Amino acid sequence: MDSHSPNVIVIGAGMGGLAAAIRLAAAGSAVTLVEAAATPGGKMRTLPSPAGPVDAGPTVLTLRQVFDDLFALAGERLEDHLTLLPQTVLARHWWEGGSRLDLTGDPAIDAAAIATFAGDREGAAFRRFDRLAQGLHQAFDAPVMQAPGPQLAAILRATLARPALWPALLPGLSLAGLLRRQFRDPRLVQLFARYATYVGGRPTHAPGVLALIWRAEAAGVWAVEGGMHRLALALADLAKRLGVTLRLSTPARRIVRQGGRVTGVQLQDGITLPCAACVFAGDPAALAAGHLGEGLGAAVPARSTTPRSLSAWVWSFAARVEGPLAADLIHHNVFFSSDPKAEFGPLAKGDMPLAPTLYICAEDRAAGAVPTGPERFEIIINAPPGRPDHPEDFARCHARTFQRLRQMGLTFTPEPGPAGLTTPAMLDRLFPGSDGSIYGRSPEGTFAAFARPQARTALPGLYLAGGGAHPGAGVPMAALSGKHAAAAVMADLKMGDLTSRSMLPQTAMPGGTLTGSQTTARAPSR
Repeated sequence: MDSHSPNVIVIGAGMGGLAAAIRLAAAGSAVTLVEAAATPGGKMRTLPSPAGPVDAGPTVLTLRQVFDDLFALAGERLEDHLTLLPQTVLARHWWEGGSRLDLTGDPAIDAAAIATFAGDREGAAFRRFDRLAQGLHQAFDAPVMQAPGPQLAAILRATLARPALWPALLPGLSLAGLLRRQFRDPRLVQLFARYATYVGGRPTHAPGVLALIWRAEAAGVWAVEGGMHRLALALADLAKRLGVTLRLSTPARRIVRQGGRVTGVQLQDGITLPCAACVFAGDPAALAAGHLGEGLGAAVPARSTTPRSLSAWVWSFAARVEGPLAADLIHHNVFFSSDPKAEFGPLAKGDMPLAPTLYICAEDRAAGAVPTGPERFEIIINAPPGRPDHPEDFARCHARTFQRLRQMGLTFTPEPGPAGLTTPAMLDRLFPGSDGSIYGRSPEGTFAAFARPQARTALPGLYLAGGGAHPGAGVPMAALSGKHAAAAVMADLKMGDLTSRSMLPQTAMPGGTLTGSQTTARAPSR
């Protein structure tokens, strides 16, 4: 980068922040990426265990092309830096009573498996559902996920040309309601309805269009050798090779404004870095909460951050697993609740599910082999946002997880203690302003996708990326948000909207670093 390259600061080294920094640096900007944590990845974090770092965040990787494209920007190949393991079985699904169903993403194989599982009628129903989900995915991919914001006209054109999609788009029709029109077997309704929770919604309240998530997953699921956090490390290394200055353990205190636009970012140590643009890759709700300085709430409308999506209780630990089902665990496993109402009813009241669905990632089984010693596990339970820690929560969560698994045929030795549990309140502390919500704004409601904030904010020079911004939650979606943010920054730089007043008037030291005065450093910027 030469001395005339526009300075861009990215706050937050999660998927959205890393993707934005990579794309901006590849386009010629001088990028500084600041991250409060000691490691990159954001929610793609780990906890220590005797078997090595165990993932405590996302576990499912889809839409691989999104990440291939990032490496291609530097003339590199993802497979030269990271080993991705394709999963021939997307997930193994279990119910009390011993029934089990594997899904592969191949329509013929899955229809046959469902026919064996629930009868020929349900096998035929799956074929119809799969075609519907495929049509929804094709209709919404370009005008929603790949676009900088939902393109209503394009959506209307795509859906009007496909009458078969109209039943899924009825206002007020929930995903669970749509599936009850497709299937008679309640287990299949429960299985495909779980995709609402992938983006933090309840199946009975999230819109039917979310059925398209099935086809996104069916297109391919990969595991990352060594754990998902390796993806974050590989992207951080790629960013540095492109010239990004990565500053870890560096919290941002305040987004500095002058003349009605962003001009810098003040760090926790008081030093201010000047910039032509700032990409905030944290939860957009943090702006309204004042975590980046006063007066930023107007940059993002309140309706774009509330209501909040679901949170989670997350177990991350290493153990030996024994029991009748131990050898049958694969990388992705779902142990369904016997009563969905006993799961989602308490969540609506802000409480722990009485009978939670348990998602288990057997991290060391991604290549298919069954480890002989202790192996790493991550277990995720849906939780309400905004829930403070209660003294009895650990014991209740432990019993509703491991006692139930023992009853179903799985025994973990040793069972994890409190250090292995991440709670909603801990997530709120780790990601300020989030209220513990993992997915930003709730996807519930017919037009929820249109309410999510886009890359450009109302404050010139401030942009958004991450799972709380468009196009939404999920690892590839967060990375796509970084693409949209970088494109918005580059377009505005090209138009000259950012560079004319991109630097603060005085610098305290060479290189453009500024410090606030003793009388104004803590005051809101003009």
